[in-house]
Amino acid sequence: MSVIRIEKVSRWYGNVVAVNDVTMTIGPGVTGLLGPNGAGKSTLITMMAGFLPPSVGSVTLDAVAVWRNVSAYSEIGLVPETEAVYDTLSGTDFVRANAELQGLTDAGAAAAAAISVVAMEDAAGRRISTYSKGMKQRIKMAAALVHEPSVLLLDEPFNGMDPRQRLHLMELLRKMGTEGRTVLFSSHILEEVQQVATHIEVVVSGRHAASGDYRAIRTLMTDRPMLYRLRSSDDRRLAAALIADPCTAGADLDGTALQVRVIDFERFSRLVPQLSRELGIRLFEVSPTDESLESVFSYLVGSR
Repeated sequence: MSVIRIEKVSRWYGNVVAVNDVTMTIGPGVTGLLGPNGAGKSTLITMMAGFLPPSVGSVTLDAVAVWRNVSAYSEIGLVPETEAVYDTLSGTDFVRANAELQGLTDAGAAAAAAISVVAMEDAAGRRISTYSKGMKQRIKMAAALVHEPSVLLLDEPFNGMDPRQRLHLMELLRKMGTEGRTVLFSSHILEEVQQVATHIEVVVSGRHAASGDYRAIRTLMTDRPMLYRLRSSDDRRLAAALIADPCTAGADLDGTALQVRVIDFERFSRLVPQLSRELGIRLFEVSPTDESLESVFSYLVGSR
């Protein structure tokens, strides 16, 4: 039952701040590290694995710093986003090499067991250069699991996997979580995290934005003000009617369309067609303008 603690951690590269004053605790079970590309997820995972020191702050595994702590490597399994494989080796040789680096007494048996866990027996004898992206992800998973670590860290593990492979990995992560292992995986897709993780940590622009279960994070995202673009036969009358209702926080006319800040989407979705009928206004367009993950996460950071 291992616990990773990140305390007031920042990491910078020259003038670039990759992680900015992050504090979080990763305990047993499956945790999703959610954020858009470039949010600092990979940097955080690399520091948790002990391969990168924080510029300030501390990263500990069971109250012991992981940086330059060789004994921590026997408790941690890492699946990096980069390929990090030797294409000239077979899958079996690659996993066995990792078992030997861990000092296991029967590296061959350990490698065979790990390969079986990720369902790669049929392709294990082939060179990794012949593998698809999804197969490379699975053989990296086998290498990370070969020493049966108590902590498993995965950076965008579902990239390149077909639907069958994704379902298999999701089930495997859930199983390890219920066994009491500490599992953390990163993703930029909320629904992907929701299917596996019991707890979610959100990061954006290197900062910790939110923490909680899927329901809490979804509520934070959907309850935020949203910007909608409307075009109609009479934007001014429509704007006046919308501003008078508490479901909106303001509206702007830019000459070609109406931009409305919505704070109660459910009411807004009913109100717009109702006003259209009552006022005799024709609607040409009603569309969200800021539904990207970056805008959602940026709101979470700004609301802290």
